[in-house]
Amino acid sequence: MCVTLGLPAVKPLLAVIAALAALALPVTASAGLASITFRAVPLHGARTLASSPGRFELVGLRWHGSGSVQFSVHSISGAWGPWLGAAVEAEDRPDTGAREAAASRGWRLGNPTWVGPANGIRYRVGGRVRDLRASFVRSPELRIPLRAVASAGSPPIVPRSAWGADESIRRADPLYAPSIRFAVVHHTAGPNDYSPAQAAAILRGIEIYHVKSNGWNDIGYNFLVDRYGTVYEGRYGGIDRNVIGAHALGFNSGSVGIAVIGTFSTAAIPAAAEASLEKLLAWRLDLAHVDPLSSLTVLSGGSERYAAGVPVVLRAVSGHRDTGSTTCPGDLLYARLGTIAARAQAIGLPKLYEPRVTGGLGSTVHFQARVSSALPWRVTVTDNLGQQLAAGSGQGPTVDFTWDASLATTGARWRIEVAGATSVSGTLGKVVAAGPLAITGATADPATISPNGDGEADATTISYTTSAAATVTATLLDAAGAQLAVIGPPARLAAGSHSLVFDGLGQPDGVYTVVLSAVDSAGVSTAAQVEIAISRTLGSVALTPAVLTPNADGIDDELAVTFQLAAPATVRLRVLRDGKWVATPYTGQLSAGRQSIGWNGARRVGTTPDGSYVAVLDATDAVATSTVSLPFLLDAHAPVIRLYAKPARIWVSEAAAVTVRVNGSLRRLQARGPGYLVLGGIRKVRSIVVVARDPAGNRGVLRWP
Repeated sequence: MCVTLGLPAVKPLLAVIAALAALALPVTASAGLASITFRAVPLHGARTLASSPGRFELVGLRWHGSGSVQFSVHSISGAWGPWLGAAVEAEDRPDTGAREAAASRGWRLGNPTWVGPANGIRYRVGGRVRDLRASFVRSPELRIPLRAVASAGSPPIVPRSAWGADESIRRADPLYAPSIRFAVVHHTAGPNDYSPAQAAAILRGIEIYHVKSNGWNDIGYNFLVDRYGTVYEGRYGGIDRNVIGAHALGFNSGSVGIAVIGTFSTAAIPAAAEASLEKLLAWRLDLAHVDPLSSLTVLSGGSERYAAGVPVVLRAVSGHRDTGSTTCPGDLLYARLGTIAARAQAIGLPKLYEPRVTGGLGSTVHFQARVSSALPWRVTVTDNLGQQLAAGSGQGPTVDFTWDASLATTGARWRIEVAGATSVSGTLGKVVAAGPLAITGATADPATISPNGDGEADATTISYTTSAAATVTATLLDAAGAQLAVIGPPARLAAGSHSLVFDGLGQPDGVYTVVLSAVDSAGVSTAAQVEIAISRTLGSVALTPAVLTPNADGIDDELAVTFQLAAPATVRLRVLRDGKWVATPYTGQLSAGRQSIGWNGARRVGTTPDGSYVAVLDATDAVATSTVSLPFLLDAHAPVIRLYAKPARIWVSEAAAVTVRVNGSLRRLQARGPGYLVLGGIRKVRSIVVVARDPAGNRGVLRWP
């Protein structure tokens, strides 16, 4: 339940309905330890008081129209509370097209808000609002023993049965994604001062509201964490399985949704909750073999922020605002996600990341993975009876083993093991030979282009492979599937790898599909397609200096990434080293115009060592995310110099121009890299001054005696 950006401000009141309850015949549904009552709120005619809906602790509103709604509740202590906004949750819901989304389609859904014991409500309506409905949840505080259990290295997790989930109201069996690729962190946008007993009551209230009011299959989140650090199982289906939730519209499949109970826009997440969130992320992402500090590209399934098919660059530990138009999980929690991800990565080392198996029986099989450090690894392949078919081993930061399975015909299982890490296993099937004509491996690089003439991503290269000789035609379609143009004339191509260039000139910004159609001499046809986004928002990206030297000498101490925005965009600048996250100097909304982002080499955890880095700039508009990568060097340290007597020589730690004054005689030398420089013709060193200046201008000095 996250606050959505763009919520219209409450206009001068078009309607004020003050009541101890709404006017309608109530409909009540029992949900075990919690119950829910629905009432229609009349927005026209006389303001008539009706009987109270009885005691409730949580309220949620829904309506049609573009207007806004506020409400105030009457506490059982006898006082009216403050006016609260029924914040619209356009993004905190199932994916478009999912069956469980049908019941709430077309409605503006307000937050289920925990208000504590209350027995009355009043409303204020601004703008266009019709069909206002209220849902009142009775979820009393019950002293239920919260029994936490651990499963295969997980932190203690309170199962659904312990916090009082009502399994009888679930609408359908859970659905599962092929894998978990990233996590989305939320807050529930409720109070922060709840008691342990109220935490379980809040969960029961959210569950019945999601199911009975929104019509979803179950509670939307996969896990929840309270202020005391207690972790709760959310959506049914297994804490160690890839259950598809209803928490991030367009990004539910392949993600795990974790909600911290409370509001963290101006209040910091409690230390106990943050520690449990780190442990939960460490375990769940390790189970999925995902590096918490990695980034990935996800195709949107369609949301208010990203149209369906738009590639979006996300962190493995993202906030809800990264996928939707929302402030969730609050500014203060969102600012902590980089640190939380770094600490999650460090918990439970060593780890096995990104396992990949290509090929199959009857061909060559390639096993690959990344290891958190240089450790012994082993790959084994066994048949259905457990007999070993192949094995490979090694030691290092990567797993790389190739097996010639051309003579293998029956099913097989594989397993990758790294000393001390969670292993990964799977099955191998037989490779099915391609037909007489097929197009495979169709990709576009880059997937988003900006044909604005600045030399960055002005065009994309579409690559593909044909299995036989054929005439290939590339056709451009718009988002609605209408044909726009043929990209070049039809070409007669031999079997093999091919490519073509598409520059997007003459086409407006938007999402497009390139259809590759192939016809062979016998008239057999096949087709493949690849999606491309055009966005001219980001342009003229530059980085200075090429070598960053944050040594406080006033020269090249700060990196500057400058760029032009043709329209407002959400911008993120990340610094990576060898593909791993180092720092995020900036993330936020910027207006159109010339922009500049600086970085002084600092990071949240630890120091930044010298070396090669890449500054990755992402700009997300209504169409797509445009990405530009800019390499640079960081060199903050002066060369180290050591003197050796027999024979007379010096050692320099890096490439540098070296000036040596030995026994009064001046010499100029060049160190090509770390190593020794021999001082020929010197029998005895009586005095020496060595100055080594590296390419970044850092100056190291050695004097003796």
